[in-house]
Order: sequence, then structure tokens, then C-alpha cells
Amino acid sequence: MRIILNRRKILRLVLCICCALVFYTDAHAAEKVFKAGAATSNITPPLGEYVVGGFKPFPAQNVHDELHARCIVLDNGETKIAFVICDSLGVKAEVFDNARKLIKEETELPPENILMAATHTHSATRASSPKYHPFLSRRIADCVRRALENRVPAKVGWGGIDEPSEVFNRRWFTTNPEFCKNPFGGIDTVRMNPPRGNAALVKPAGPIDPEISFISVQTLDGRPLALLANYSLHYVGGVKKGEISADYFGIFSETIGSLIGAEPGHPPFVGMLSNGTSGDINNINFRNPGQRMKPYEKMTQVAELTAKRVAEAYQDVKYKTWVPLGAASQELTLTVRKPDAAMQAYFKKVTAQPEDAPKHHRYERNYASRVQNLLDGPDEITIMLQVLRIGDLCVAAIPFETFCEIGLELKEKTPFDDAFTIELANGSNGYLPTPAQHKLGGYETWMGTNRVQIDASDKITAIILKLMKELHNEK
Repeated sequence: MRIILNRRKILRLVLCICCALVFYTDAHAAEKVFKAGAATSNITPPLGEYVVGGFKPFPAQNVHDELHARCIVLDNGETKIAFVICDSLGVKAEVFDNARKLIKEETELPPENILMAATHTHSATRASSPKYHPFLSRRIADCVRRALENRVPAKVGWGGIDEPSEVFNRRWFTTNPEFCKNPFGGIDTVRMNPPRGNAALVKPAGPIDPEISFISVQTLDGRPLALLANYSLHYVGGVKKGEISADYFGIFSETIGSLIGAEPGHPPFVGMLSNGTSGDINNINFRNPGQRMKPYEKMTQVAELTAKRVAEAYQDVKYKTWVPLGAASQELTLTVRKPDAAMQAYFKKVTAQPEDAPKHHRYERNYASRVQNLLDGPDEITIMLQVLRIGDLCVAAIPFETFCEIGLELKEKTPFDDAFTIELANGSNGYLPTPAQHKLGGYETWMGTNRVQIDASDKITAIILKLMKELHNEK
């Protein structure tokens, strides 16, 4: 009899504990409120700073359209993450690191949970110049602080839509070896940006990724709060010389709001467009002869079309009022490429010749300087790789101009239902071809354009997939 009573007491105790746990869990869940905030900061550099993106930088003389840092902060009551997209060719890690230091000092947002990236507009100035560097870091930090202040209860969703008409692989097999000369005295297998409509063109050397991925955030009553899109397309260009412009990234950001019904209010709607894996992708259809366009005309066409396509897919987004959030990152040390004795001897001969002497390649002197800088520089660099999670979506961050097939592989192998990659994120370290593309040669693989070991993409892909798996396995 005593044993039965004890068992009854134990059973009642267990039931009481279970009820208490259920009550606590329900109460805790009810306390969790998903919030989001967005903001922009003007990061237009002063005139006179040098516009970069070509082999010969030149001073900025006018501002066609202002440059911005744009930020979204997501907060599910347990974890906060943020995206910051900057209108810049590329931002060195130290500029982003200084911004993170300010954010850590001034907010409660963990700096390792922030993905910071450049759009790769070719009509911006050098982010690391002594005058612009501290201003840019400060404005990025201010943008994050303002986005945190703008948080309101919100819901989040994501989607994607294909638009293949604006993306073309720019690396081509050709039958004309003259097209494939390189600055190192040799001949490559493929050529970047060959003559358009030329009979010697055979086929592109790689794929494209036509998907425009996007994340949409609304207030609980359905008012558009922010939208971050991602498209694997290099800059479009067509800018007047000496003018600063955010390229099609800026036009998209200013256009998308009106197409999805965003209205003036506080906090204001923030549109954003990040660059996907576009290291070998541009907007030129090399099968056809070129067509002359007015300055800014083509980039406007591309921006308006991509915004229109996102607005179409936007109508089908399913929103969630709470999702798990997460961030994972890992450092990777890579070996810097160095010229061998034969290459050093070749460039010594090149630089000893008169400047008007016949050239094997018009940029051989430029690459003599780039290769010497690699020889004199550090033997290794350390980069940060990062993955952010939003429910069943994950976003990878790679600090290189990343070849398209790398992004496609990550989409295929991710354990998440959906994924995309933002390039030039958390740093800017040149191009990232695959080992197979290195064998073909071409501009993106040249030492001085690419700076790190040949198998770097394999190591990076393996770590990104590992980080994705870790986030996916988190409860």
C-alpha cells in the first residue's frame, strides 16, 4: 500500500512539473517578438578622392547620385543579426573592422553577427584612403545604430525569381590566340570580354546564375519595411568620367519601394541590392555587336527590370512572425601567390625596355608592378567566412569577387531550403576562380588580379558548407 501511495505521489509530482514546464514554455514563447529595423547612411566621398575600378584611377569631379550604406537589423528576441550593403567597389577588412569596433562599443548587437559587403560599383572611390576610411567606418556604424533604433514588431519572408536576360558569362573560348595573350608573355585558353559578335568566339567558359533572391520585411500590418535583393551581376557601368554613382545597385534600391507599395512613413522603407557571385559575370551579350547608349541608360534599364521582376515574386511571399536567427563564422588563412624566378626575370626585362617599345600585352607593365607588390608583401592573408540564418534561409558571405559556379555549388549543397551568397563581404581580396578556371587562364586568374593559392575556392566552399550545417543543426 505504501509503495502504491509513493508511486501516486511521484506521478502527481511529475504531472505538476510537466504542467509547469508547459506553462513556462508557452509564456516564454509569448514573450518572443520578432522585430526588424532598417536605415541608410550617406557615404558619398568628398570630390577629389580617386575613382577606382580601372587601371588608371582619376579624381572624382562630380556626384551623379549619392552613395549609401544600407542596413537591415533582424531581432527575434533571442538573437540579433544585421546586413550592411555599401555602395563601393570593395571595402578592405580593416574598414569594416573599425566599424564593428564602434558598433560593439555603442550597441548591444554582436559585431560577429553583422554581414558587411560592397556592391562593386566601379564609380566609387577607394574606401581605404586616409581621408575616406574613418568617415566610411563611422557612417557604417551610424547606419547600424539607426536601424537598431528603428526596430518595430515585424514579419519576414523570402523568395526568388529568375531573370537570365541580364547576365552573361564574360569568359570565352576563342579560336584566335591573339585574343588570349596575357601580360606574362604567354597565351591563355580563354579571354575575358572578347570583341563582341566576333566570328572567333566559340562558347562561354562557365555558367550564369539567373536568380534574383530577396528577403522582405514588413510591419505586422503589412507595410513594407525593407527589402534586400541579391543578383549575380557585376556592375553595369556607362558612367561619365569623373562622376560618382552607385550604378544599378543604387537605382534598384530607390525603385523597388514604389513597385511593392511602400509609402512615406517612419521608419522609412529601405531597399537594398547586394552583389551575388559575379566574378565572371557581366551585362554584355558577346554574341551580338554592341549598341551605343547614353550615360546611365543601360544601368537604369537593368535596375528597373530587376526591380520589376522582384516586385512580381514579392506578391507570392509567405511571411512568418517569428523565425530562428543565427550567425556562424570562421577565419581561414590562405597563402599569397608569389612570382617564381622565371616570372621575375620576364618582368625585369619588360620594365627595362622603353615604354614605347612593342608589347606582348598592353598591361604588362601594370602586372609587373602588381606581381612585385605580391613578392614584397606578406606570405599569407587571413579572411573571415560567414553564414547568417533566417529560418530556412541561409546567406553566405565571401570576401572575394567570387566565380558564379561557386555560388551555384553552395545553393546545390546547402542543407537549408534556400540559400544565396553575397560576395565582397567582410573584405575585398581580389578574384576567386575555381582551380578548373585557373587552368584556363584569363584576366580573373592572373597573378595580381587573383592573389591567393589556386585551391582557395575549394577550401572556402568546404568551410561555408560546414558553417551552414552547424547553423542548420542548431535547435
